[in-house]
Amino acid sequence: MQDTKVLTIALAGNPNAGKTSIFNALTGAHHKVGNYPGVTVEKREGSIEFQGRNIHIVDLPGTYSLTAYALDEVVARDFVLNEKPDIIVDVLDSTNLERNLYLLLQLIELGLPVVAALNMADEAAEKGIIINHTLLSKTLGVPMVPTVGSRGEGVRELLETTIATFDGHTLPRMPNYGADIEAHIKTLEDLLKEDQAFATAYSPRWMAIKLIEKDPDAHRRIEGLGNAADIQTATEAAWHWITLHYGKDPEIIMSEQRYGYIHGAVSEAIHRKRLRGISLTERIDRFVMHPFVGTPLFFFIIWAIFKLTFALGEYPVAWLEQRFGNLEAVVQRSTLPAVIQDLLINGIIHGVGGVLSFVPLIVILFFCISFLEDTGYIARAAFLTDRFLHAIGLHGQSFMPLMLGFGCSVPAIMATRTLKSPKERIATILAIPFISCGGKLPIYVLLAGTFFPSNASTVVMLMYASGLVLSVLSTFFLRRTVLKGASMPFVMELPPYRMPTLKGVLWHVWEKTWSYMRKAGTIILAVSVLMWLITSYPKAAGIDAFTASARSSVTAAQPGLSDAAVSAKVEGLVRQYQLEQSIAGRIGKIIEPVLAPIGFTWKIGVALLPGLTAKELVVSTLGVLYGAPLDGDSEGPSLRQSLREAPDWSPRIALALMVFILVMPPCFASLATIRAEAGDKWLAFQVAYSLALAWVLSFLVSVLGGALGMV
Repeated sequence: MQDTKVLTIALAGNPNAGKTSIFNALTGAHHKVGNYPGVTVEKREGSIEFQGRNIHIVDLPGTYSLTAYALDEVVARDFVLNEKPDIIVDVLDSTNLERNLYLLLQLIELGLPVVAALNMADEAAEKGIIINHTLLSKTLGVPMVPTVGSRGEGVRELLETTIATFDGHTLPRMPNYGADIEAHIKTLEDLLKEDQAFATAYSPRWMAIKLIEKDPDAHRRIEGLGNAADIQTATEAAWHWITLHYGKDPEIIMSEQRYGYIHGAVSEAIHRKRLRGISLTERIDRFVMHPFVGTPLFFFIIWAIFKLTFALGEYPVAWLEQRFGNLEAVVQRSTLPAVIQDLLINGIIHGVGGVLSFVPLIVILFFCISFLEDTGYIARAAFLTDRFLHAIGLHGQSFMPLMLGFGCSVPAIMATRTLKSPKERIATILAIPFISCGGKLPIYVLLAGTFFPSNASTVVMLMYASGLVLSVLSTFFLRRTVLKGASMPFVMELPPYRMPTLKGVLWHVWEKTWSYMRKAGTIILAVSVLMWLITSYPKAAGIDAFTASARSSVTAAQPGLSDAAVSAKVEGLVRQYQLEQSIAGRIGKIIEPVLAPIGFTWKIGVALLPGLTAKELVVSTLGVLYGAPLDGDSEGPSLRQSLREAPDWSPRIALALMVFILVMPPCFASLATIRAEAGDKWLAFQVAYSLALAWVLSFLVSVLGGALGMV
């Protein structure tokens, strides 16, 4: 008979220990697994059935200790304390057990059942580390199961052991801090037990230890207890005795006691073979981390990624553009009513098709970045850029959120939770929107390919580089004005190099690409249809008279034109007349005076508005406004040709618009994330600051472009 009670398992562990790999292997989910600490910035959940049990598994953010400082560590600690999972599985990095066991001891002190996964067992064996997991399990009183999460090895055994431990009500053995410290712990335990509700909510022993360690969260939790004064007195007595007896701060002593306990357990259960030579990771790092070679190599790799993206993506992009052009021709030749044809062509094909044509570029770019991330190189890049980031007022760990910004600003902003300094965290959040996300890429490619065809990849790369420079300069300014404060030192372990699995990299690429395509099929489709609607209605008054007048004017001005050419020109003039009389035209005319100094017309203003929803919509809106697909193989000009021939466009305007897109506020989803992570004050600041900066910089680019003859 199936047990109807849901068994809740919490996966805990140090950053980069492989929790998410174990989670994926257990649940079949495919959440991001990056070879970099801090990838999981919020808890992830999944449910499975196993041996007739309903099991709920929660993957917590990585944390080195239950004394939490960064927001991702707070998420992990609060879940364990407040939600009280039935059992905890601590995922340990087998190649660095002493450091990983520090968290395990703190989890043991919670008084909950605990099982340990000796993850990356294969890497430990390669390094000559022999772990007697049976002896280690006996010493610590915690069942230990060797696993290789990335390949799913040992995962079934881990699940079986976890269930057996829970069913057997097996609790781990508590570490001992020595008779004198244990006496102080016992005094505090007894005082905490006087409040029965509090003793039920929290482990009195764990809370007593945290009070001795001067954990600020523990002290907040005892406020309001009837005997809070007595608890504080006993805590201060423990502090005084430990400081007097050991000559060190109680936090340091408790930490040393734990590591002493760990060292004793590890010395018996772990043996190391003497390996000849140096490891592959060390050999690679001698070159990659070289002070004179490392940084130029990093920039060369980024440059190579962009060159590869455009070199390989050119052909599939052209193929997709042609397919959408052919689809338009099919609709034009159909017997559908004119209004339906207009909706399908100008509302959907020109809108959604224009965005989907850039999917190959997204795939290639994400593949390269995911590959680098999974190898462990991105962690090296964080160290290489730390000195520079520190100089402008950011933390070396800000590098990862900034890198994630190339994909999407939402997870990038959430990844700032790994930063412990609130001011550095806010500064990083405000810098991320200047990084060119995947949604900006289609705009760059369209405008650069249209107005700078011989140097398109260079122009696009220049926009990406400009975003990085702007984020640096903006951060430098903010950290010396509204976000003054010292930068925290950067401490982070370098993971070993690992060969990414093709399955893992492809899943990362699919996850990002599917998110992009899903947006095209929902938000972009809806806004494209809306843009078609507001550009097509209300129907302009006197359209027939205007058409006749336009035909006469064109025929008189260019008497040698064929009937087809006259009809095409007249159609363009009529569409322009309709646009100016439509809802979109009226909105554009209202905002045009603000944008006119830059050189932007009302059409560009209309195209920018849906860009606040999603940047990709600028391309689809331009397709609707100019009534043209990206490719010109269908009947009529392509969007590139239409923009190139339009009197209100030029290389100067295109470059100024790319700068405006780069700097303007991010999409609504990103703004909502900024609000959630930083609050209303910084959301308002971000919007006002980026709008003002976008106008000023695009104006300067336009003026400078005009002075250089870019008309």
